[in-house]
Amino acid sequence: MLIRDSRFRPRPDVAHPTRRGLLAAGGALGLGAALAACGGDSGSGGSDSGGAGGTWRFKDDRGEVAKADRTPERIVGYVAAAAALHDFGIECTGVFGPTTTPDGDRDLQAGDLDVGALTVLGNTYGQFNVEKYASLRPELLVTNMQEPPVLWYVPEESTEEITSLAPAVGIRTSGTSLKTAIERYAELAAALGADLGAEKVVRAKSRFEQASQTLAKTAEDRRGLKVLAVSASPEMLYAAVARDFGDLRYYEELGVEFVALDNPGERGFWEESSWETVDRYRADVVMVDRRTGNLQPDQLAESKPTWRRLPAVAAGQVIGWQSEAHHSYAGHAPLMETLADALRDAKQVVG
Repeated sequence: MLIRDSRFRPRPDVAHPTRRGLLAAGGALGLGAALAACGGDSGSGGSDSGGAGGTWRFKDDRGEVAKADRTPERIVGYVAAAAALHDFGIECTGVFGPTTTPDGDRDLQAGDLDVGALTVLGNTYGQFNVEKYASLRPELLVTNMQEPPVLWYVPEESTEEITSLAPAVGIRTSGTSLKTAIERYAELAAALGADLGAEKVVRAKSRFEQASQTLAKTAEDRRGLKVLAVSASPEMLYAAVARDFGDLRYYEELGVEFVALDNPGERGFWEESSWETVDRYRADVVMVDRRTGNLQPDQLAESKPTWRRLPAVAAGQVIGWQSEAHHSYAGHAPLMETLADALRDAKQVVG
């Protein structure tokens, strides 16, 4: 069902246009076989973790302090949040949000997690099995935030009950830079006992930094190329407002030039266009939202004649966009590498 004036375009399964439903977008942890060790270092985000019998604290991006008697081990997370923690060395015991696709495959938002080994509390927006959550004896809930203080994918009608069962941490991932969001997840992981000096983490961070430098250099070399990020439904094309998405904002900071939009919605994030008018967008490279439920380039080429008239599409300069990729160095480095390659190889097709 299409919901208008959204910051995040809804999944097809969103049935009612609540405030959170307006944010929900197209859509994903491995089982906590090795849970976070007790103890950890304090993070700059206000964490103060301690061993068993001590006191654990972490100040989230709502300004609220999650507290526990000891470092939480039974963690439940929004699937992309859990995937980010996994990349830093912290495993969750349960997950909610887009975990598997309709055919049972791992959703993009699940990153490298073993979704078949998970306790899944709900796979679609609005689904959150509170009884199953309680049975996990949760010690911490972690999720993204698109519009603080709203906890992403936590049903509004159940928020009070859910947050009464365990402390909650919300990390802001929109309206802020990608790098900031990743650093906040690193701080949380460290507070939960992760070793940020582990070889896997250090290697991923180095790759991220190199990808950032490469993208910045490529953007400088290919100055003048215009990029457009979109999400597509049968009824509408949604053009992304770069500053409202953490990844696109970071790419802008690195010098990538995005198409200026004439009429974004009042709540930001998207400019909506009917399919009859989308050929007005003048871009050299188009990034297409890959989340489950969104139309993909092959479907668009087959069903939307105006899509084929976009200059970038006609030139074959279209790449995927993971608009809700998990916020870790490992999660985003390959995405920046792909964008840098696309810019390097693209021809300028608009003036």
